[in-house]
This record gives sequence, C-alpha cells and structure tokens, in this order.
Amino acid sequence: MKFYPLKFKPVFHYRIWGGDKLRTDLHKVYDQDSIGESWEISAVPESETVVEQGIYKGKTINDLIKDFKADFLGEDIYQQYGGAFPLLIKFIDAKKPLSIQVHPNNKLARERHDSFGKNEMWYIMPSFEDATITVGFKEQIDKNSYQKHLDNNTITDVLNEFPVKAGDAFYIPTGRVHAIGAGVVLAEIQQSSDVTYRIYDYDRKDAKTGKTRELHTEMALEAIDFELHDTYHTDYRRTKNQANELINSPYFKTNFLKIKGKQQRDLSQIASFVIYMCVKGDASLIYEKQTYSITQGECLLLPAGIEAVSFKATTAQLIEVYL
Repeated sequence: MKFYPLKFKPVFHYRIWGGDKLRTDLHKVYDQDSIGESWEISAVPESETVVEQGIYKGKTINDLIKDFKADFLGEDIYQQYGGAFPLLIKFIDAKKPLSIQVHPNNKLARERHDSFGKNEMWYIMPSFEDATITVGFKEQIDKNSYQKHLDNNTITDVLNEFPVKAGDAFYIPTGRVHAIGAGVVLAEIQQSSDVTYRIYDYDRKDAKTGKTRELHTEMALEAIDFELHDTYHTDYRRTKNQANELINSPYFKTNFLKIKGKQQRDLSQIASFVIYMCVKGDASLIYEKQTYSITQGECLLLPAGIEAVSFKATTAQLIEVYL
C-alpha cells in the first residue's frame, strides 16, 4: 500500500447564522449564501468528504478504512472505535450568534441517537474585534433556577460571555452550555457527531423556512453539567518550531505548531492518524521527497503509517490533531 498526506474536498453547510468569511478569508469555493460550516474531514453519513488528489482521489475516509483498516487509523484506534472514524474537522464562520446549546455525552448520544457524544474544542482565527463566545455558567444554579431563567428568556444573564482574539483556545466537553458569538471565525475539532441540543435561539426565524428552529429543552436538561469552573480558557506555549501541547482530552489531542523556517516532526510515537489544520499563513509539508502545500483554511490527513515529515514556511501556524 502507498500512503501519502491526504487533502479532502470540504462539504459546505448552510446555517441560519452563517456568513461569507469562509469564502472571502479562507478562500473556499461555493455559490451559496449563509455558509456557516466547512466540514474539512468528515465521515458523517451524507456529509462524507472525499480525497481530492493522488491515487486515492474520490475515495471517502470510510472507503480508506474499509480498504486499509488499522494501517490507516492505527491499530488501537481501529479496535477502540470498531472501524469508525472518530473525529469531525471543521472551519466555522458565525456572522450571527449561534443558539445557546449543549451536547450529550457518549452514553446519552448512544442511547438516543446511536452516535458518539460531542466533545469539541475551538481555536479562534482572525475575527471581528468585538467578537465573543459564551462558555459555561457564571454563577451556581440548579435545574430549577435554570428552568426559571429559560422560561423568562433570561438564560443569557447567567452565562459567561468572553471577548476573543485570534489564538484563543477553548475545550468544550459534553454537558457544558456554550455558543459561538457573532463575528467569530474558528477551527473546530470534535468527535464525529452531529448531535446538538438547542436551549435558546433568540426567537429568530430561519429565512429559508420562515419558522423558528426546534428547541430541545427536555433532552438538554438531562445533558447539562451545572458545575462551575475557575477558567474556561486554555493557556498554552507558542514556542516556534516545536509541538506545543494545546488540549489533551480522552477524545483527541492537539498541539500548536508555529513554523518559521524548517521543522522536523517525528510521528513514530503517535499510534494514530494525524491531521494538520492551517490556521495562519501557508506551509509546505515534505514526505518522501514530495511536497504538499497547506494554506490557511486547509487541512491534511496523514494515515497512521506515516512516521515522519518535515515542514517549511516563512511563517505558518498549524494545529496538529491525533488520538
């Protein structure tokens, strides 16, 4: 078998809150309005991305897993997930705020939807100056007081709203109430799931349907974690030309790479596939004397059999993702 760094054709999704920055800032090519999400690497049914270059052009991730099994995913990952691809990789443009929402954990998602849960992380890319996100509660409340705020349309009064800038990172575990605010552009790494419970949606109507969107009040109530935390922001080092640990969770691990000049990357101790998301600038990835370009808003997937690569860039910032 011949493995090489794989680039996929993104799948674009209309969202009521979507804008145009995926096209203007990240140079995505589409002819629709209000595109909020570019699914870069996806095995979600009906939204599977396909390889766009090389001998595997036109194949989906599920095709590659079927053909190469553990050689593609990594032995432990293949056994743990039963041959399913465990991640979904996106870029998001929120021209308007997303609904206040929460995601179920693995147990609830499996029981209700035959799906993975949806633990995720956000890496903020260049956004509007006054852009904000909402993460977690800012005071201790219980189910009863939460329901009162929901009934009175005051739920946003008890949620943390944070101003954000490029380079900020947040881990959003299942159960944590959250929302992306207007003007935010971000890279999202998450479990392979499309299950979201809307809690509050500002009583707005979808221009396509003329109707308000469904809320999931009862299902959300069982999924919410009401615990308070001291901080919701992730601090990390930004040392150039090395892998700086970003977010390390049971569901995915991420590093921040700031490349100036050349950087060698030994992947032999990583027992899974590896994904690179370019969040600033552009770089060349070199593998077996072949060069693969990656620019802001693009991703490359390296199958598990690839053990070492090098990068070259005048200046670039990448998020490295693996299990």
